[in-house]
Amino acid sequence: MRINLNDLKAVLNRYFNLLHDKEDEQKVIEQVRGGIFFRGTNLWILIFAILIASLGLNVNSTAVIIGAMLISPLMGPIIGMGLSVGISDFELLKQSLKNYGVATLISVLTATLYFLISPLSEARSELLARTAPTLYDVLIAFCGGAAGVLALTTKSKGQVIPGVAIATALMPPLCTAGYGLATAQWNYFFGAFYLFFINTVFIALATFIGVKMLRFHSYTNLAPGVKRRGKRLVTAVVVVAMIPAAVMTVDIVQKDILARNIKAFVDSELAQSGTQIIDHRAEHDTLRVVAVGRNISDDEIAAAQNALERYKLKGYSLAVIQGTDSKGLESLASQVNSMALAADATNRRLAAQVADLEGQLRTYTLYDTLASHIDAEAQALFPQVEYVGVGRVGTGTVAIVHLRRGARLADADRSKMDRWLAARMGQEDVEIIVR
Repeated sequence: MRINLNDLKAVLNRYFNLLHDKEDEQKVIEQVRGGIFFRGTNLWILIFAILIASLGLNVNSTAVIIGAMLISPLMGPIIGMGLSVGISDFELLKQSLKNYGVATLISVLTATLYFLISPLSEARSELLARTAPTLYDVLIAFCGGAAGVLALTTKSKGQVIPGVAIATALMPPLCTAGYGLATAQWNYFFGAFYLFFINTVFIALATFIGVKMLRFHSYTNLAPGVKRRGKRLVTAVVVVAMIPAAVMTVDIVQKDILARNIKAFVDSELAQSGTQIIDHRAEHDTLRVVAVGRNISDDEIAAAQNALERYKLKGYSLAVIQGTDSKGLESLASQVNSMALAADATNRRLAAQVADLEGQLRTYTLYDTLASHIDAEAQALFPQVEYVGVGRVGTGTVAIVHLRRGARLADADRSKMDRWLAARMGQEDVEIIVR
């Protein structure tokens, strides 16, 4: 069957073309410009969002951290940087960089102050998860930024912006950096700040690419040489940002491959009827194996040593500790028992967190269908409203109301909106945040 390339191109264009849904360029630029400044209300929202995120990290509460990310205004200057480079608006770029620096500094100082006075100093799992970024975090930031810029520059906004704020997670790394400063743990500070830097670079890069794909007009006609230098600079920043993450990712992958090779070696070469392998681990250049039950003979251990190279474990020496080495066995058995107890407690905690997250996810998905109807109805009832996003934070519902530029929401309209949303959502507790 012969494929008609023109027909295929037409089908792909019908499904994947973004230009037919493109928002008015000037409207997008004004909206981005209005979101990059941090003063007054925006600055206080940022401070409170940082405090909420710090509390969530401190008590290991995923729901609280999600709530902080939903109300955070940090995305504004980052999207402003990507947009300004894409349209060659250097004044917007200068304003975005300035406000980005101010927001970052205030966020880290606020988090540091909180962790200095907090009585809880232990680093929990939510905090530790932000200290070792990998290439997967690069992909998350880029895909989240791409979704965000498409929502911003097209008419079908939906519920994307709150989801992007959660996925790209700008607040927790800054809070973790503050924790590192407060406790003088510099590996936490640099690891978390690097994660924030990755998110910044790749959200801005996704915005830049999105603006180019949607063919936004340039403010300034640049000479070809200036354009080439600009592209080289963007490429250099992206590559430099990726290198440490790539190194960490390679290290994680190598450790995973080593663990699988060791397991395959132990299962194939040392496991036998009547013998149970209770622990195996690589320590420097020694592969230490603890076995109980029927002894593994010296000849079998020697044969297993010779087989190490087949499992890509060349350079390791095999040390088998079994019943004849009671002192070493007791010591290692005690270590293994302690590790098993710790792993069991961790698994129970993780299982509870997974169940809690699944419950939250089921709750959030209930809003998806209802959200688009509420957005359309709100614009019909309240002309000053540009769009409304709704979501669930903790046990309550939050409605983020974006007003048209220069518009205001009077107290009477706010009260009316509060009653309407409560009735429409079927809940009494609906918090309205007006932007």
